[in-house]
Amino acid sequence: MGETTGEAGTVPERARDPRVALYEAPGDEAGTGGEEPSPNGDGPAGAAGAAGSAEGGDTARTAVREPETREPEETGEPEKAGEPEAAGEDASAGGDEPAGGESGAGPVDQATAVFRTPEDKAEAKAGTGRTDEDADADAEEADGGTGPAEDRDPAEDGGAGAGPVDQATAVFRTPEDKAGSRAGERTGDGGGGEEAGADRPVDQPTAMFRVRPESASEEPGSEDPGEAADPGEPEKTQEPEKAGEQAESDAERTSRFVPLRSADAPRVPPAVVSPEQPPHTPGPELPEAERTRQQPLPPHRPLELLAELTNKPAPPETPVRVALRRIKIWSPLVLLLVIALAVAQLMRPLPAPELVLTASATHTFEGDEPTLAWPPEGQAVLEVEGLGSLGSYGEEKPVPIASVAKVMTAYVILRDHPLKAGEEGPRIPVDAQAEKDAGLSAQGESTVEVEEGEEITLDEALHALMIASANNVARLLARWDSGGSEKAFVEKMNAAAEELGMENTTYTDASGLRKDTVSTAADQVELGKKVMDYEAFREIVKKPSYKDRNGVSHRNWNGLVPYNRAVGIKTGTTTAAGGNLLFAGEKEVGGTTQLIIGAMLGQHKPPIIDTVIAESRELLVSAQEVLKSEKIVAKGDVVGYVDDGLGGRTPLVATEDVSAVGWSGLKVELALTDGGKGVPHTAAPGDTVGTLTVGSGPGQVKVPVAVRGELAEPDLGTRLTRVL
Repeated sequence: MGETTGEAGTVPERARDPRVALYEAPGDEAGTGGEEPSPNGDGPAGAAGAAGSAEGGDTARTAVREPETREPEETGEPEKAGEPEAAGEDASAGGDEPAGGESGAGPVDQATAVFRTPEDKAEAKAGTGRTDEDADADAEEADGGTGPAEDRDPAEDGGAGAGPVDQATAVFRTPEDKAGSRAGERTGDGGGGEEAGADRPVDQPTAMFRVRPESASEEPGSEDPGEAADPGEPEKTQEPEKAGEQAESDAERTSRFVPLRSADAPRVPPAVVSPEQPPHTPGPELPEAERTRQQPLPPHRPLELLAELTNKPAPPETPVRVALRRIKIWSPLVLLLVIALAVAQLMRPLPAPELVLTASATHTFEGDEPTLAWPPEGQAVLEVEGLGSLGSYGEEKPVPIASVAKVMTAYVILRDHPLKAGEEGPRIPVDAQAEKDAGLSAQGESTVEVEEGEEITLDEALHALMIASANNVARLLARWDSGGSEKAFVEKMNAAAEELGMENTTYTDASGLRKDTVSTAADQVELGKKVMDYEAFREIVKKPSYKDRNGVSHRNWNGLVPYNRAVGIKTGTTTAAGGNLLFAGEKEVGGTTQLIIGAMLGQHKPPIIDTVIAESRELLVSAQEVLKSEKIVAKGDVVGYVDDGLGGRTPLVATEDVSAVGWSGLKVELALTDGGKGVPHTAAPGDTVGTLTVGSGPGQVKVPVAVRGELAEPDLGTRLTRVL
């Protein structure tokens, strides 16, 4: 390292160990020329204290330094009168034997010197047996008789401590540091400054423990002499009274600081670094009275210290403790999760109960297939609505159907203009074409008399269409429905046929007079089942006759009505088409009313109208005869159960005997339904909760079913453990 040479002397810089810097005191009472008397009572405060510090009790630092070889520099004459040689001898003697007697022997602990209170200093003076007057006299002698130490500006003391000032630590230096620095600058190269203070640079890490005097920063224009002063320029001095007050105030303030050293850390005695004594050699200890009262240095950071003070030491880790700790952590979370799931399960709506059939889903009637009275020619199809087909006869191919086409005309009108049984419906104005077409009766067409400008009700128009088979009224309804266009209405008729699945049917007019209006017996049966769903239509076609608005009676061309329980539907005869009839009849069996629908086409034996009616009657009667009823479920038999959706099952029993209607070889289907009302969640034993059905359509058999035991909601455990 280089050296810094000033007017007061030369202070070489040496390497420091930063690991022990935290234990060094920021103020060097003896080595820097502080205001307090030296513990070595036989020398002045400046020169003797600095010398004793250099060899026997270096109170300015505890860092271990390597011995170094120094050559004394030649310096000029001291500015003030003094005894440099005597001061050097005193300094040399202070390293071998402590000055000041028994009470002052021993090195001062540098880590606590900064925090000594005025009482500590007073005890130190008392231990040496010296008074303030003696110390002042010694100081005056060392300084050449310039006055007592307390009355002088510390900067004027030219003893130990002179040397370069560390700017990083100048702000926090204690009054003793600054007084010693001033003294070193004043003495220049005399008074032991070279030996006691020249080889002691300020340790940078200790700056954090030094306190800057308040007077230096509070007074405007004030500047710490040791902070940036040039060693070659004389230092400005303070008035003696202010310097004494400032030193006393600084001493009181520094007594409140707590040193950052642990209570159980070993005390490190100051090391004296000199050519005569090797490093790490501890000096003599001071008596107990000279030591500074101190608090333990925190060994860790504040949060770690707080944890050590408030928490008990953790027990050693074992598998059992780890398991218990995990149980303590996870148990509340698991419990909270279980509670949340339980609440969610209880709040979930219950699934809707369902009826499940356990009885056989089908029933087949025993015996051979029945024999029916089929016609000798043409084609025919016979069905029981809801049960199935009784069979067919002839080749299924499109043929002219004549006035049977009026059934589709009535279906489209009722579909687009609904009419209830007994209602008259909207009024239809009669146009000139309808009146003109009424005169075609002379050419063999079926018509009714109407006049232009009058109005007829929809109910009367349907009567004229289905019973009197009036061609002029059929064309009038087509124009009225489609805005005056018969062609548009015919398109609607074909669209309806396609919707019903009548693949072999084509309509070219609304009356069926044209021979290119063709269909099959099977297609007409499908249309007959659909149109018979309209009550107003059924009430009309089952009448043998009706009277119009003028009181004129018109006979029903369907001669089956009202015989053999025939209920319709429509005849159609032309020379090209022959005799055609779409008919319907009923049969009471097994407590039900079965509807039989049949169609017979292409009967050309004259008279064709009588032939088709006679053949249709035989076929209808044979069908009524083959229908029979068989009991398939007895009263009280279990036919199914109520499924609550969570595994609960409540048996269902039939409330009366269940009979199926059919014929030999027929297979019918059974089902459980709730009738659209829904199955209840709770019910008492014997309460009706559904219906057992056999077959479909108008002849469907229906029997109520009831729960055999109590129907209750799922219990709490079932609701908590449900998955879906």
